[in-house]
Amino acid sequence: MLSRSVVATPLGPLVLVHDVDGLLWASVFATSPQAVETVLARFAESPLVEADVPPPCGLAAAFAAYFAGDANSLEEVTTGRLGTPAERAVWAAIRSIPPGTTRTCAEVAALLGDVTRACEVAEAARRNPLALVVPCHRVAGAFGWATGDAAARRAWLLAHEASRRPGA
Repeated sequence: MLSRSVVATPLGPLVLVHDVDGLLWASVFATSPQAVETVLARFAESPLVEADVPPPCGLAAAFAAYFAGDANSLEEVTTGRLGTPAERAVWAAIRSIPPGTTRTCAEVAALLGDVTRACEVAEAARRNPLALVVPCHRVAGAFGWATGDAAARRAWLLAHEASRRPGA
């Protein structure tokens, strides 16, 4: 059974969907129930719980710590059964990008050992269901030219992380 939680953040509501195995969805971008259900159809067989529930204590604490300035607090968040093996490899590489910095899709592909996989990196970043946990805001060019709210959120996240880096 899946549970949906909403956490207040400086960027607006953060919608979390989780089950006993871990986090399946985190987004400040697509937060409507329909958007969540569409994405989760790729990952889960069980129905989404209609009523919002409090997030698990560790999950709430990790996101609170992130927004309080600990850019590394999300590294230990357990994720559920997500993505294809190729997507999981890309997401792991993206998680290794230091907070407050960016890498191009080609640079992430190089981390995977094959610079020709840049388009695969961009596609996996676009399909990432775990905003902040898999920090695709650190991948330049993954979504083309971001505009509007998406660009503003990305800029805010990078500045927030950069201001917390040692020596910043």
